[in-house]
Amino acid sequence: MTKKIIMKIAGTGHYLPEKIMTNQDFEKILDTSDEWITKMVGIKERRIVGDADQSTSDLATFAALAAIKDAGITAEDIDAIILATVSPDMAFPSTAIFVQKNIGAVNAAVFDVSAACTGWIYSMTIAEGFIALGKFKNILVIGAEFLTSLADMTDRSTAVLFGDGAGAVVVQPADGESGIMGSYIKSNGELAELLWSYGGGSRVNKRVTDQEIMVDANGMDKRSKIRMEGNKVYKYAVRAMIESAEKVMEDAGITEKDIDLLIPHQANMRIIDAIAERLEMPDEKVVRNIQYLGNSSAATIPIAIDQSRKSGKIKKGDIVLVAAFGGGFTWGGLVIKF
Repeated sequence: MTKKIIMKIAGTGHYLPEKIMTNQDFEKILDTSDEWITKMVGIKERRIVGDADQSTSDLATFAALAAIKDAGITAEDIDAIILATVSPDMAFPSTAIFVQKNIGAVNAAVFDVSAACTGWIYSMTIAEGFIALGKFKNILVIGAEFLTSLADMTDRSTAVLFGDGAGAVVVQPADGESGIMGSYIKSNGELAELLWSYGGGSRVNKRVTDQEIMVDANGMDKRSKIRMEGNKVYKYAVRAMIESAEKVMEDAGITEKDIDLLIPHQANMRIIDAIAERLEMPDEKVVRNIQYLGNSSAATIPIAIDQSRKSGKIKKGDIVLVAAFGGGFTWGGLVIKF
């Protein structure tokens, strides 16, 4: 029995900061090299916020406006905004609140989702539930990250990995065969401290003393920075990505042979290659933009979707599989027919 398609993507958009930071730039501040970074993760450059006045909500706003325009609707038509991020403007209110204000989505209910690099997939799954219940007709789903604000620029194992940006889609009730064919999300809290940032959360704040504060050269408390057990993350990430792909294909009722394009989370080129090999996907069917964008967490997949649509890599009728993993650990996937 074919699964009923409930929700479709009506418009897409993305935004990337203009400033580029290359591996050669990192060579000037860290004990590292372009050769090492390229070999280990496949990244050559990444976009970073260069404007001191910009925040995550600003990146999200630009992506949101592009998606709304592409969908042929207005901001007033938006019923809900779901924004996935681990680099919010502040602890509260939500970053989505500022996007709502910026674009004039006066009729929307808005909130953030924190599921790290899987955040946009989680958000799409939540949106599908709202659509299925008939609660909303136009939902703006955004992945936006200002990850370089959390990067420890003294740590060569993590600083080189991350980039900034935002991607957005407008989703609506399906009216035909196009839309979300399958979804899958999962998590494992036992792996929480393999990839984390304490930030200003209560776990830190209630225990803090003057002696415990770790301040860097710029006066920033370094506990807010990203920490990662790289080798362990890699091992679990490959498993999680493959599981996500297999489970979401099962949910959609398809096999590898039905997939026209694979968009994996862009965290490490070796992980991308591993999942592509497992699914027997030729290079022309695999999206890779990590080399010039790095890892932008929840923004990665919606950015790649918009770029692929606008470049013609995604065509009408194509079946696209997306899969991601992230801190938590969280992981999941979607099968989308365009």
